[in-house]
Amino acid sequence: MRDKLEKRIRVSAKKELADLVITNAKIVNVFTGEIMTGDVAIADDTIAGIGSYKGKSMVDAKGKYLIPGLIDGHVHIESSMLTPQEFAKILLLHGVTTVITDPHEIANVAGADGIQYMLDKSENLPLDIRVMLPSCVPAVPEDSNGATLYAKDLEAFYSHERVLGLAEVMDFPSVYETNLNMIDKLVLTKKNNRLIDGHAAGIEREKLNVYSAAEIRNDHEATTLQEAKDRLDLGMYLMIREGTVAKDLKALLPAVTTRNSRRCLLVTDDKLVDDLIEEGSVDHSVRIAIEQGLDPIIAIQMVTINAAECFRLESIGAVSPGYQADFLLVDNLEELTIHSVFKKGECVVEDGKLLEEKLIEHSYLATNLPPINCAKVTLDDLKLPLASDLCHIIEIIPNSIVTNEVIEKVEVENGNFKSSLKKDQLKLVVAERHRETGNVGKAIVKGFGFKNGAIATTISHDSHNIVAVGTSDEDILLAINELQNINGGIVVVSEGLVVATLPLPIAGLISDQDYLTLYEQLKSLNQKVKILQGNDTFNPFLTLSFLSLTVIPTLKLTDKGLFDFHSFTYKDVAVTK
Repeated sequence: MRDKLEKRIRVSAKKELADLVITNAKIVNVFTGEIMTGDVAIADDTIAGIGSYKGKSMVDAKGKYLIPGLIDGHVHIESSMLTPQEFAKILLLHGVTTVITDPHEIANVAGADGIQYMLDKSENLPLDIRVMLPSCVPAVPEDSNGATLYAKDLEAFYSHERVLGLAEVMDFPSVYETNLNMIDKLVLTKKNNRLIDGHAAGIEREKLNVYSAAEIRNDHEATTLQEAKDRLDLGMYLMIREGTVAKDLKALLPAVTTRNSRRCLLVTDDKLVDDLIEEGSVDHSVRIAIEQGLDPIIAIQMVTINAAECFRLESIGAVSPGYQADFLLVDNLEELTIHSVFKKGECVVEDGKLLEEKLIEHSYLATNLPPINCAKVTLDDLKLPLASDLCHIIEIIPNSIVTNEVIEKVEVENGNFKSSLKKDQLKLVVAERHRETGNVGKAIVKGFGFKNGAIATTISHDSHNIVAVGTSDEDILLAINELQNINGGIVVVSEGLVVATLPLPIAGLISDQDYLTLYEQLKSLNQKVKILQGNDTFNPFLTLSFLSLTVIPTLKLTDKGLFDFHSFTYKDVAVTK
């Protein structure tokens, strides 16, 4: 460290040639909001000066804009279905050089082994992957997941240099009631001088004080302007999410002003591999924000310096002496067309192409992660007895992880629910898959619009049991059985036949294929699901995967039954008189 510091000072003082100098660039200054000119001199992996410099290597930017490497302040890598290395390949192409990830998906399946897998597989990558430790495994104590993590299980991870703190605290009742297990985690985090992420879905203004009082300093669950303002008013960083399902950017952007913008971040949270490839990561969010009228430099601040300051990452997020040399060259700020990406002073993307030799090869093997362990499911297990034909129904809100509760009359046959294509009332099933308990929860959902068949997946936030929806019990059962045959993934069934599968052998969440192979598999899956003739205004697989997430309003389904977010209790499907 001493030698590197001395060298950097000598380069800054022009007593020694820089290792690399970028010339003729328009430098975006995220501190002042202005465009600067000058040479950017780099010593080792750090910027040494901006001015007039000579270097051992000179790169002519030819008038392109030079902006800091982009930062996604909240993302679940597992939601892309990619290993960390394959995830890194895509994000670097989109100018993202740092992500803050919460591996609670794989932790809910494999506990501490899942966290360790993600840490191990993200070592020595040109994408800087920082980790927030899962706070709620399970999401709420009643959930049936694969592991339970207490404070003692997290403690050793705080010695890891890439662990920044405690991830999204989604179990609000446990904080509100000062549950001992939750308080232990919060105290441990503060004892280690680390940060705490929020998850305040559906939490009203007065109760939001509880999170702030617990020193939870950010949140990504605002979906309305008032919720956005509430978070900013209470001193929280506002994370504006734009993922595959949850698309909140356009709704929340009017909350961002010149006075509060430095407390605002753009994040993705959950985004599938095809959307990452075709749209991008937070670079896509920046483009949308600019299209909606936000000043380009403010939008860039929201994915650079704002995110760095939120997570106390003092060495990244800006192009300035003493900052890590993470930056990109773009043709213009509005379209953000990325030409080159540099990580720690080394070019990793050139002419829009990834220099793969910069990536360290990893084995994707995960022999210590558990296989699918689901009890045999029968047609009898799928029956949904009803005491009334008036039922509580989960209604999908397209492109949202929030659901509505509606009460409607349904078809009943021999005392059991019967799906209605005409009313778009389909059976939703969650089968426990970790401990072979035999639990099978059933409910009614509307919004998928399927005319035949079923889909099923082992991606089922956050406990990741098997979740399925279909027009007949026979097709639902076939889909569940096929998931067990392939040891997890996604399945499409139509009229008694398996028409498409996408295996995810790593914890039932992640593919062992490279990102381009997985992309082709997912495109094929998306094409095959059209045979079900469903609603094509949203992604059916990712939407299905959130229908069991009990910490998001309003009605959800677990392996134990229909769950009401607002009362935080289970309820009968049939309306009781």
